[in-house]
Amino acid sequence: MPAERKPATSSDDTGPLPDSAAIKRHPALFRAVRRRQNPRLRRSDITVTDERAVKRAVKAASLGNAMEWFDFGIYAYLAGTIGRVFFPSGSDTVQLLSSFATFAVAFLVRPVGGMVFGPMGDRVGRKKVLALTMILMAIGTFAIGLLPTYAAVGFWSPLLLILFRLLQGFSTGGEYGGASTFIAEYAPDKRRGFFGSFLELGTLAGYTGAAGLVTALTAWLGSDTMDTWGWRVPFLVAGPLGMVGLYLRMRLDDTPAFLKLEQGNVHVSEAADAVETTTRGDLAKIFRSHWRMLVLCIALVGAYNITDYMLLSYMPTYLSDELHYSETHGLLILVVTMVVLMLIINRVGRLSDRFGRKPLLMTGMLGFLVLSAPSFLLVRQGGLLAVSGGMLMLGLSLVCLLGTMSAALPAMFPTSVRYGSLSVGYNLSASLFGGTTPLVITALIGATGSEMMPAYYAMAAALVGVVAVACMKETAQQPLEGSPPSVQSPEEAAAMVEAQAPAPKF
Repeated sequence: MPAERKPATSSDDTGPLPDSAAIKRHPALFRAVRRRQNPRLRRSDITVTDERAVKRAVKAASLGNAMEWFDFGIYAYLAGTIGRVFFPSGSDTVQLLSSFATFAVAFLVRPVGGMVFGPMGDRVGRKKVLALTMILMAIGTFAIGLLPTYAAVGFWSPLLLILFRLLQGFSTGGEYGGASTFIAEYAPDKRRGFFGSFLELGTLAGYTGAAGLVTALTAWLGSDTMDTWGWRVPFLVAGPLGMVGLYLRMRLDDTPAFLKLEQGNVHVSEAADAVETTTRGDLAKIFRSHWRMLVLCIALVGAYNITDYMLLSYMPTYLSDELHYSETHGLLILVVTMVVLMLIINRVGRLSDRFGRKPLLMTGMLGFLVLSAPSFLLVRQGGLLAVSGGMLMLGLSLVCLLGTMSAALPAMFPTSVRYGSLSVGYNLSASLFGGTTPLVITALIGATGSEMMPAYYAMAAALVGVVAVACMKETAQQPLEGSPPSVQSPEEAAAMVEAQAPAPKF
C-alpha cells in the first residue's frame, strides 16, 4: 500500500499550500485570499514623520543615554581609586580584581532589569519606562558619592557599594533597549541608521565626560586627595545631570509606532496583527516565539560589548597597571580617541543607511579580528604616537559597530515585543560578556603573564561576531517589523501607495 502523501506546507507552517491545478481552476478566489493576507497599504497606514519631533526625540534619548553612561563610566575610570578606598587589604592586583568584580556585579542584575523594564515598556509605553530608569540610575550613582569609606565603617562600606551598584545595573537593564527602540520608532525608515548613531554618540559623550572629569580632578587634586575625597565629586555630579535628562524625556510624546499599535491602527497584515496580540507584554512568549532572534542578538551584542568595554572601560587601567603609565596619561589618550570617534560616528550611520547594516558590522568585526594583535603590539611599544595609533586602530573598528548597532538591533524584533525582546537579549549578553570583560582580562593576564591577552580575547569575540553578522538579515531602509512604513514627507507616502497600484490593462 503506497504511503499517504502529506499536503505541502509553507515555509512558516501557516497551512497547506494549494496545488497549481486548484489555482488555475479558481484564480479569482486565490487572488482574493492573497489580497486578504497581504492587503495593500493605505495612505493612512504610512507614518509621515515630523522632522522637528524626530530631532527632539533623538536629542532626549541620546542626552539621557549620555548621562546614564557618564554615571556608569565614572566607576570604570575610578577603578584603581575605588579599589584603594573600599578594598584596602591585599595586593594591588587583589584590589583591582575586587573593584572590577564590583563593576561586574552591576551586570549580573541587568538581565533582571531588562526582564522587568522591557515588557513594561511594551505595555505602558517607552517614554514612562525611560524616565524611570533615569531616576534610578541617578539615585544609585549619587548615593555612591555619599558612601563612607572602609576606614570609617569597615565591612559595611563595600557592602553598600555593591548594593548601589546593583541599583545602577538594574536601571541600566531598561536603558539601551528602550532608548534604541525609541529612536528607531521615531526615525524614518531610510534614515534610521543616521538617527540611531546619535544614541552611541551619546554613549561616547558620556564616557568622554566621565573620563575628562576624572582626568581633570586627578591632575588638579593629585592621587592622595582623590583617595581622600576627590573620588566623590564625579558621583555627586550625577544627581543634577539625572534631573536634566529626566526633564528632557518627560517632555516627549511616545513613539508613533507604539501609539499606532496601542490604538489598534496597524494594518500591515493579519499575520502581524496576530503576533502583536498574542505576544504583547508576555515575557514567556518572547522566549518561545522569538528565541532564534534572541540567540542571534546575544551573539552580536556579546562580540560588540567585549570589544566596546575592552577599549572604552578597560584600556586606561591596562595602560596604568600593566604598562605603568600614569592614570592621567592613559585617560587623556582615551579621551582623544573617543573625540575622534564622536566626529565620525554619524557618517558611519549614514553609510549604513546607504550600503546596509551588514557591510558596516562585518567591517567592524573583521577589523577587530585582524587588527587587535597589531594594535596591542603598537601599544606595548610605548610612546605617544605608538599608543595613540594602536588605540585609534581599535577605535575605527569599534565605530563601525557603534554607528550601526542602534539601528540594526531594534529591527530584529516586532513592534509589540521590541522593547522587551531587545532588553532581554541585550542585557543577557552584556551580563555574560560585557561587564565581565575587565575582570576576565585582568584575571587572564594574572594567570598567563601575557600582556597580549586583551588582543586574543577581542579576536575570539570578533570571530563570533563575524558568524553572527553573516546569519542576520539586512534591514536597512525597510519598515520595522509589525509597524507601518515610516517616511519623511507626504509626497514619499503618496509615491509608496501609488507604486502598489496595479498596472492598467488595455
